[in-house]
Amino acid sequence: MRRQFLLIIMLNFTSQDTSKQLLSGEGWRIGFRSDVDLYKGLVGADSWAIELTETEFKDFCKLASQLSETMQIMATELSDGEKISCTLETEDISLEANGYPHAFTLHLQLLTGRRLEGFWDANAVPFLLDAIAHLLN
Repeated sequence: MRRQFLLIIMLNFTSQDTSKQLLSGEGWRIGFRSDVDLYKGLVGADSWAIELTETEFKDFCKLASQLSETMQIMATELSDGEKISCTLETEDISLEANGYPHAFTLHLQLLTGRRLEGFWDANAVPFLLDAIAHLLN
């Protein structure tokens, strides 16, 4: 049973007039703001974060959702205790899921321009995926 809750924080990053919605929890954070020109998205964990372009952010959300669906579909194909690794890529990012269909990690790589590798542990991933769904609605 999930006992962690989405924490919605309004933070002022550039001025008193501009606020940004940031969803965060233990081991994850994600946010998006449409009022800036270049880096509209943010993803991260407790010890790291990166701002993403709108395209990178949309790719990240799409790939994370697709990987989650793939992991659930693969659950019927795996034997008990069997792990799986799935990777999806766009031109800009690579996102990899590793683990069990019910408990997997995510590994992010930016492939163009700025370089980054980021990681979310299996405890944080379900809440990150819930936050992505919340932001997309």
